[in-house]
Amino acid sequence: MSSLLLLAVCLVAGIGLRCFARLPDNAHVVLNAVILQVSLPSLTLHCLHDFKFESASLVAVLMPWLLFAIGAVAFFAIGRALRMSKGTVGALTLVGGLGNTSFVGLPMIESLYGSAGLPLGLLMDQLGSYLALSTAGVIVATTYAAQGPKTPAAIFREAASFPPFVAMVLAFALSKIRFPAVLDLTIARLSDTVAPLALLSVGLQLRFGALREHATALYLGLGYKLLVCPALALGVLWTLHARTGMPGHVVMIESAMPPMIGAGIVASQAKLDPGLVCLMIGLGVPIAFLTAPAWNWLYSTMQS
Repeated sequence: MSSLLLLAVCLVAGIGLRCFARLPDNAHVVLNAVILQVSLPSLTLHCLHDFKFESASLVAVLMPWLLFAIGAVAFFAIGRALRMSKGTVGALTLVGGLGNTSFVGLPMIESLYGSAGLPLGLLMDQLGSYLALSTAGVIVATTYAAQGPKTPAAIFREAASFPPFVAMVLAFALSKIRFPAVLDLTIARLSDTVAPLALLSVGLQLRFGALREHATALYLGLGYKLLVCPALALGVLWTLHARTGMPGHVVMIESAMPPMIGAGIVASQAKLDPGLVCLMIGLGVPIAFLTAPAWNWLYSTMQS
């Protein structure tokens, strides 16, 4: 539970630093750049190097991709119907479609079921959520970016040069090479900075006064992420008769996670409605502390 406490403390610290004007108003810009250029690539390289994929875990790996794809189509249609801006639709697609399967998901799995469920949770996080962010998520960010429409070639160049994507390619390319212990430890320490820096950044940007302005989009984004996504996962598990044992619980918990911090950083860097992004992450994390266990309880009762 210490990881969950760390998230809460850093979020509150960021809010406090902003309220007492201890940092410049644009301090979050620097933090976001450090996370995107250093912390996230380190996390990707650390987790995917030496990673062993098992075909039996295919449902867990594909679930984040499925939820992201359904969300992308749904938010595109809703955005057209409600005449939302491109930035808002892009923010909803990224932050509403990808879950915080690592910083919140893994500690929650460990607190409920011990360390037995962590390998599958890590697999779902890295080859599911973060791989989707590093590929499809980057394409979404560049497509909806405030700078205007871009050619397919420009989108491909930006996706290919996205630091976490480059780190992912390096991780797979170097999978046969064992890193020296000192290098592996250094990368791990750098990767540990993602969660505290990201929640500090969110706290620095969080404006509760903007709740009314973003109310409709906020309800849509959090409603999809915290209610629709776990309901869809529950339906898929039921259809596939994957209702028993630890794997089903891991998939259920991870599917009920709040918006992904990394997706929020990418969305903010692309200027996709930063106010909405911060509200979704800042409110989504504490709400998920209640809703995710509730979904897991519902899943357990349906198995009996």
